[in-house]
Amino acid sequence: MPKTYRSVPKGLALAWLLFLCFTAAIAEEGFMKQRQEMINVIKSGVRMSQQFLEKGALDEKVLDAMLKVPRHEFVPEDQRPYAYDNRPLPIGYGQTISQPYIVAVMTDLLSLEKGDRVLEIGTGSGYQAAILAELTDAVFTMEIIEGLGRQAGERLGQLGYKNVRTLIGDGYYGWPSESPFDAIVVTAAASHIPPPLIKQLKPGGRMIIPVGSRFMVQHLVLVTKDADSKVTTRQILPVAFVPLTGEH
Repeated sequence: MPKTYRSVPKGLALAWLLFLCFTAAIAEEGFMKQRQEMINVIKSGVRMSQQFLEKGALDEKVLDAMLKVPRHEFVPEDQRPYAYDNRPLPIGYGQTISQPYIVAVMTDLLSLEKGDRVLEIGTGSGYQAAILAELTDAVFTMEIIEGLGRQAGERLGQLGYKNVRTLIGDGYYGWPSESPFDAIVVTAAASHIPPPLIKQLKPGGRMIIPVGSRFMVQHLVLVTKDADSKVTTRQILPVAFVPLTGEH
């Protein structure tokens, strides 16, 4: 006898759809509460380190961006329960997503305006790029690990970040065809500040980069270029980042 198939009653299908929407809403509410708790921890961390930062609070628009971006979407499934902890988490390929406090501080130090063009070196999972995309109109992000970079590009697209462009390549040399940039953020530690990145920074621009080797003290360094292209640097605070990799 031929098999017969029964269609799902419309009422049952609608009920199931409503259940899924309700479940998703409850989950998002939980994540929002976790993000708010994360913001409170960041604020506390900034107050404790104000002697390094020379300020006791971050720009509210940076905190608003941190509150809006779903960090749990940028970590592997098995790391989601810890997505809003104030610590780095593994994202595969031997890389990590930076702790929220560091992401917030680095973003704040860039002093971004809406029309700025920003270059990020070290896309990782795409989280820092998403934060930047909430604050400005044009974000260019580079990742040397092809698999990681492609995943991040797809994730950012799925989440609606249309103002982010991704490139697989060696970030040490920057993205000359899209330069100059109003701001540059480097999310891996370099032994020195790469000259190509200094060259690609606009007069009046700012760059934040961790400098130091894996086995020695690293410092977050703020690089500024004035209107006459004179470059100055200031150490902000000690940090620990994975090393910048590439042919250099």
